[in-house]
Amino acid sequence: MSTRWISVLLLLLQLSCHFSAVGCGKVLVWPMDFSHWINMKLILDELVQRGHEVTVLKSSVSVLLDHSESSAIEYETFPASIPKDVYEKTFSNDIMKHVYELHKYSFWNFFSKLQQMQYEVSDFFQIMCRDAVLNKKLVTKLKESRFDVIFADALCPCGELLAELLKVPFLYTHRLFLGYKYEKYSGGLLFPPSYVPTTMSELTDKMTFMERVKNMLYVLYFDFWLQIYNEKKWDQFYSEVLGRPTKLTELMGKAEMWLIRTYWDLEFPRPLLPSVDFVGGLHCRPAKPLPKELEDFVQSSEKEGVVLFSLGSMISNLTEERANVIASALAQLPQKVLWRYNGKKPGTLGPNTQLLPWIPQNDLLGHPKTRAFITHGGTNGIYEAIHHGVPLVGIPLFGDQFDNIAQMKAKGAAVKVNLITMSSADLLSAVKIVINDPSYKENAMRLSRIHHDQPMKPLDRAVFWIEHVMRHKGAKHLRVAAHDLTWYQYRSLDVIAFLLACVATAALIIIKCCLFCYWMLVKTVKSKRE
Repeated sequence: MSTRWISVLLLLLQLSCHFSAVGCGKVLVWPMDFSHWINMKLILDELVQRGHEVTVLKSSVSVLLDHSESSAIEYETFPASIPKDVYEKTFSNDIMKHVYELHKYSFWNFFSKLQQMQYEVSDFFQIMCRDAVLNKKLVTKLKESRFDVIFADALCPCGELLAELLKVPFLYTHRLFLGYKYEKYSGGLLFPPSYVPTTMSELTDKMTFMERVKNMLYVLYFDFWLQIYNEKKWDQFYSEVLGRPTKLTELMGKAEMWLIRTYWDLEFPRPLLPSVDFVGGLHCRPAKPLPKELEDFVQSSEKEGVVLFSLGSMISNLTEERANVIASALAQLPQKVLWRYNGKKPGTLGPNTQLLPWIPQNDLLGHPKTRAFITHGGTNGIYEAIHHGVPLVGIPLFGDQFDNIAQMKAKGAAVKVNLITMSSADLLSAVKIVINDPSYKENAMRLSRIHHDQPMKPLDRAVFWIEHVMRHKGAKHLRVAAHDLTWYQYRSLDVIAFLLACVATAALIIIKCCLFCYWMLVKTVKSKRE
């Protein structure tokens, strides 16, 4: 579409705002790059279609935030203080450490190394935030633009600081933090450890006594040991920018809504708050026809069907040894295999397997000949599989992927294997199980029916809440009073202490009365004897 026609379309949309019940708003976006952006952009495109003005703050070194494509979304680019190759290496090196290094460490060294890696990413995020908020020209321009709301990715801090500077309400898009730390202490969400498994535990909501012990140990570790961000540095930085003592958790706690990219088809049941809504699968859509070459390959599988294999957008290749292990397993399948892979062609690659640098994943998962999906367990891919009812073989690598696969496994729709330790026989066996055991397909279809059976589509729900916050200048009517309580008030420790003091005082008075009565009785008896 030409620039001229886009301008005409925008004008028409803006005029339509005067006649709509919602009205047009101005949305400022603080995004996260890579797969998070893919998900967020769908919401922004829908906002634009409804007539809202959307401006995305974009670092000059961003990878996927492409403002050259035909889009009505506006991009405000600010110069980064780090080169693009450093930006890309920071993410890729962090992922490679998660995939290939962390498993080598002992139990205690594992958590020590994890903390070090979290600090490295935290410092990197802070550099990006500094580049934006200390750019006086940029901040002045943003203030003059008079935005109605800020839509931010919770994983990358700064959206809440921008909201404080611009004095506008903000919402988060989010999946999860390690240990649900900021969901609990900033969002006010409840995660009872007796039946809500914490992240990385790979437990279910049906826990034995020892599993509850394990879950509690993980909860204590995430709550009191691990720091996802270097909070001391963030608190100091935020205080300097605002000119008053401020904490990262305090500003995060001001979020009007948390739009979590999951749903009850994947999650175990747990308590929610009015200011939290699930929008998992908002990117899912019906499958489109495949390109002719791909369709011909899929049809050549005849009755056996095809297996789809992808480890996501951030893992483009593997070590030669692991690639050969995988290729050897795939070569033994009777199905045809489409493998998204950019690395060196494995020597054990079979004639049934086709390597592609990119695949139309959603369209292939929606194809009737797709039998199974071998995946790293990213939320986007998980939900596309749920949407189309395709069973999984999970090879989790980092982040929320372990929890996603554990949840799908608990629901009977997935089998898990370990990328580092699996043999060709292990992978082959896992794929055969999910294809040949009909219960996996049945459970995947059951989750698909749950996913489709919602009163409102996830994308519409996400847009509704953004518009809701704009209409009401926030969502204080959804904010629980827990945000205004201290930690001891929240747990009613002051009330418990007061009641215990009352009981102790009453007990002391009763004891004293009893002793006095006893003393008087003894005295009376003695006087009578005399």
